Amino acid sequence: MAENTLSVLKIAPGQHPQQVEIDNNLKALQEAVGGTIAAVYPFADPVAIICNDDGKLMGLPLNRALRDENGQMYDAVAGDFLVVGLGEEDFASLTPEMAQKYEQLFHQPEAFLKLGNRLLVLPVPDEPPAEKPRTKSPAEHDR
Repeated sequence: MAENTLSVLKIAPGQHPQQVEIDNNLKALQEAVGGTIAAVYPFADPVAIICNDDGKLMGLPLNRALRDENGQMYDAVAGDFLVVGLGEEDFASLTPEMAQKYEQLFHQPEAFLKLGNRLLVLPVPDEPPAEKPRTKSPAEHDR
């Protein structure tokens, strides 16, 4: 892999994480998240979440909840975001172990429902229930 590209996870709302190669420069990072970047360091691991700094203000769709060690949501990331590794002074590629760990952590897309002033976070099932036939086919009704 070239020195100036990173192997990172890109996570879009409603989708599973994808491992992507991205140039390690500000422009490429901004393009990946659609605007000004913010780096957040919510984990003990040497990784960062790079998201759109104005994502919530811009009304980007909420993507994934960030949870504390007790599983309680304390924030949510809006819009596309990246999970990147941390090097000595800069962002780095994720190690295969970290890529797998955070792919699993963020694997399930989440839906956010506003209930009054509370936010309810629900995992999005892998297959939409609409595809499962709920009613009998017309042929069965004729018998």
